[in-house]
Amino acid sequence: MKVLFCSSEAFPFSKTGGLADMALFLPKSLRQIGHDVRIITPYYANIGKYHKDMKFLGEAHISLGGLETIVNYYELFYQNIPYIFVQNMHYFERDQLYGYSDDAERFACFSYAILEGLKIFDFYPDILHLNDWQTGMVPFLLDEHYRFKNDDYFSIHTLLTIHNLEYQGSFDPFVSRFFNSDFNYTYMHFDRVNFLKAGIERATKINTVSPTYRNEVLTGEYGFTLDGALDRRVNDFIGILNGIDYQVFDPKTDHFLAADFDAINSKQGKKINKESMLHHFDLDVDLKAPLVVYIGRLATQKGINLMTKILEEVVEYSNARFILMGSGNDSYQDFFRYLSYKYPKRVANYIGFNEEIAHQLYAASDIFMMPSRFEPCGLGQMIAMRYGSLPLVRETGGLKDTVAPYNQYTGEGTGFSFSNYDAYDFKEKLFESINLFTSNQKAWQKMVKAAMSQNNSLDQMALEYEKIYQIILGV
Repeated sequence: MKVLFCSSEAFPFSKTGGLADMALFLPKSLRQIGHDVRIITPYYANIGKYHKDMKFLGEAHISLGGLETIVNYYELFYQNIPYIFVQNMHYFERDQLYGYSDDAERFACFSYAILEGLKIFDFYPDILHLNDWQTGMVPFLLDEHYRFKNDDYFSIHTLLTIHNLEYQGSFDPFVSRFFNSDFNYTYMHFDRVNFLKAGIERATKINTVSPTYRNEVLTGEYGFTLDGALDRRVNDFIGILNGIDYQVFDPKTDHFLAADFDAINSKQGKKINKESMLHHFDLDVDLKAPLVVYIGRLATQKGINLMTKILEEVVEYSNARFILMGSGNDSYQDFFRYLSYKYPKRVANYIGFNEEIAHQLYAASDIFMMPSRFEPCGLGQMIAMRYGSLPLVRETGGLKDTVAPYNQYTGEGTGFSFSNYDAYDFKEKLFESINLFTSNQKAWQKMVKAAMSQNNSLDQMALEYEKIYQIILGV
């Protein structure tokens, strides 16, 4: 199959979140099983440093409701994957990827550039794989302006992947002029133009990034007002769990670690890594006390407000050490700093993100906190299990799909979970996990081995996307 993966960000060239990782991981995995997958993404300002290695493919003239602009196409191979960059200095070569007053115009331009580019670089895919609101208008523009140009356009199918329904591309109605067509309710939602809603209405199929999140967004609680639009397409809406790159996240070969390990020698390997991290952050070294870690954005979606309510009490009344890495909301950053200041030998923080230290923390930690208010998929809990760190999660989205809660009667499980978004429930479960670590190492090590044996690989994810492509094409 021929697939063009359309993404507003793509690792390693641009990234604000997990979409960028998926824009590398999924095409890479699909190419490994024999599909011709290419990536198209905007040429942002920071991408200029790669320009000398690019090949110019051509240019296209684009009209946006009377505004005329030109885009250039450049190709660069990374890990044997063709990346096609859409260059337009006015729209894309800026300091940030998103957050501008003309974002609607910018990503309308990108959407047209995707469709115009097919004839420029002579690649008419079987499937345009679209991602999030930034490419949500593509199916509408394809139907309105391109399908009847030739058989190649006519036969194109579309898959829209929703990575986070909260972000929808909602704009003032005047931006509809960029679509060069008569007014159409396809893209209107509560009297505003909504890019994601247009994609939901017109894509051949729709999916999101975990089965549970798929079911959640069909409800008013998690649907962010688009639950009705999704419900109308419920038979075309599928949940496919994301995966992680087992070559990047492998404790047996990870060169960032103080000691490599696998499921067989995980107890000793994790002790060495824990001791190294406790020294690194100048915390009291007690290898019999659990190390609890958080790595992620400091945002309410991630459950940080639950942490601010309970962590100080848990530090006071347990022997656990805590290391917290992330950035975001200023008040949450201040809370992490306060906790480290008050308990300098028990709690440490890293405001920001460091890939090397993150790997080391996964390997060193015993418990990985992820008490999200909602979580479409989540990768942190999968990485943690890969490194023998047991996740403590709220039962939502991909967290529920990937973490089997500890059963004290059977000893089964790969982590700990709680259902209500409630600070008390989170605190009780955190105390339970700390107590199990200190009082029953036999049960703990059984769970560690079970967690490390889970298959959340990209290979598994790629096979699931291959199935949905086959369904779309009827093969």
